[in-house]
Amino acid sequence: MSTISFKGNWHEVAGKIKQKYADLTDDDLLFVKGKEEELLGRLQKKLGKTKDEILHLIEKM
Repeated sequence: MSTISFKGNWHEVAGKIKQKYADLTDDDLLFVKGKEEELLGRLQKKLGKTKDEILHLIEKM
């Protein structure tokens, strides 16, 4: 199971991701502790990227 790690507040990170990918909704970026895989799955489906690419994107925000 992958662990999502990021610097700062998730709301700030989600805002930056949403600015970069305008087609994402608040529901797509909903983060619930313990449901990281669900978030990654939603982002993979919406962005057409691999899990590793999504994790890298989140970590560098």
